[in-house]
Parts: sequence; structure tokens; C-alpha cells
Amino acid sequence: MKPVLVTGATGFVGWHVARVLLERGCCVRALVRPSSRVRELDVETVTGDLRDPDSLKSAVDGCGLVFHVAADYRLWAKDPSEMYRSNVDGTRNLLEAARAAGVEKVVYTSTVGCIGFPKDKPGDEDTPVSLADMVGDYKRSKFMAEQVALQFAAEGFPVIIVNPTAPIGDHDFKPTPTGKIIVDFLNGAMPAYIETGLNLVDVRDVAEGHLLAADRGKPGERYILGAANLTLAEIFGMLEKISGRTAPRRRIPYAVAYAAALVSTGWAAVTGRAPRAPLNGVRMASKKMFASHEKAARELGYSPGPVEDALCRAVEWFRGNGYCVQ
Repeated sequence: MKPVLVTGATGFVGWHVARVLLERGCCVRALVRPSSRVRELDVETVTGDLRDPDSLKSAVDGCGLVFHVAADYRLWAKDPSEMYRSNVDGTRNLLEAARAAGVEKVVYTSTVGCIGFPKDKPGDEDTPVSLADMVGDYKRSKFMAEQVALQFAAEGFPVIIVNPTAPIGDHDFKPTPTGKIIVDFLNGAMPAYIETGLNLVDVRDVAEGHLLAADRGKPGERYILGAANLTLAEIFGMLEKISGRTAPRRRIPYAVAYAAALVSTGWAAVTGRAPRAPLNGVRMASKKMFASHEKAARELGYSPGPVEDALCRAVEWFRGNGYCVQ
């Protein structure tokens, strides 16, 4: 049996992809940086860095399938060029190494942020979008990386793209920006909010969607892996029922939030510490990121479950692993 390489297995989505592969009996190899480790999973590890092409040769050697899940996922960075080196150059480096090694197929993890969001309906894979529509360096770098993946597919290398929405659930180690919303809620650190909308999805469904894409996806195609379109107020209502904490009732006008984020992000540039309210996060909140997973359901057989279960697991896991003050 050829090993399956997973990049990003030390992170949230990648960890769950590796877990599902192990449950299916696959031999899983994880690319890890020298300072990282894969927790709680029995996988083979290869030390390397997406930014170092030579270090990727041993990672892909002998692999039949690669899941490229790793990404530099931040809404603010002191040096934004780091995101482009990891997300864009790193994707190109890995795909070049995989093609040279004779890897049979690659599933590339993009983001729902790379699709377009019309005002009157959920966005889908065919909604017109361009680099100019991307807000912030994270989205721009992921959009550019997706174009790299599409170019490899156009040249005949079988790369399939998945676009997860906002995954939630257990083992959100860092946590992700979506996970941080839950942690802040549980810690009472969110007295007010901006009205916006997200498409939430159970991270376990996202992991299953990756495997479905590998089995049934078409090279060069994109598949949104999402579940429920919810306003932030609706998400807080669910969290209130699950956690017993009172949801914030006060809504901040967008202009006020923008001004506060401008100050917060400006101060971060001075201190080098991540801002409490990243400007790019507020800018993203100006548009409801509602999406449709109809294509993945139709072509892959993707069928996500209720997000309430994932929220329950997230709350339990964050509380049980020292992320909450009470």
C-alpha cells in the first residue's frame, strides 16, 4: 500500500483528514516542520517545509495520493510576505515535487473565501470572482495558490480543489479564526458583535469531503464543502443553548467596528502583536459569506450533518483543553 501524504496534519482540518485516512486503514505520512508534531495520531512523519523545495522530495517519495491541507491562516501578520511564501510558493513547490515523483492525484485545500458572494443568493463554484475581490493577504494568497493548482491541472497533473467554508469542531488546536469566535464567546470576551453571516460546517464532514473528492472529484474542478448558512446572531443563539452562557445582545454598527479595528491594527504594527480586532476580519464581515455545497452533493455524494453537533464538540473540547477561563 502506497503511503498518503497529508500536509497540515498538525492543524485543524489536516488533523481530521489524517484521522479519517487512518480509520480507513491508510498508511498516513505527515509533513511537519521541525518545531511541530502531530498529536494523538499514529502517523509517519517527515520533517520539511513547504518553502524549501528540496525538503519535499522525501515527503512525496512513493506516495500515491497527496492531501495538501497546510496553509498560513491568519487575518493579520507582521510580515504578510510570509503568507505568500507558504501559501503560493509552497503550493507550487509541493505540486512540482509531487508531479516529479509520479504522485497519482493531489487534493488541494483552498477556502470558501476564494469564491464570489453575490448579494441575492449563496455563492457557488461558478460565481464570478477575481483577485481584486479578495480582502486581505490571506485571501489573496489563497486565491493565487488556487490559480497555481488550476494551472497544474490544466497541464494534465490531476489536482482536485476543495473549498471548505468555516469548519468547527474538536481539535482546533491554534485555534482558527472561527474557533476563536467560539473561545471568545465562552470566555465572555465578546460583549457585542457585527452582524454578518457564515457558512458553518462540521470539520469531520470537511475531512470526509476531502476523501470523496479524491475518490470522485474531477481534476481541475472546485468543490465547496459547507453546510449551514447562519447569521452571527443565530450562531450565538446556538452557543447560548449549548454552553449556558448568555449571548451578546448589542450589535455594533459597521462604521464603529471599522474605526476600532483601524486603531487596533495600527497599534499592532507598532507592537508586533496580533490585533484584538484585525481590520481584515472586520472588512470580511461586511459581506455575508453564504455558500452552496450543491455541486459537492451532486458530484461527490457529499452530505454534511447538523452543525449543532459540531458546536457541541467544539465547546466541550475547548473547555476540556484549557482554552476557557471558566
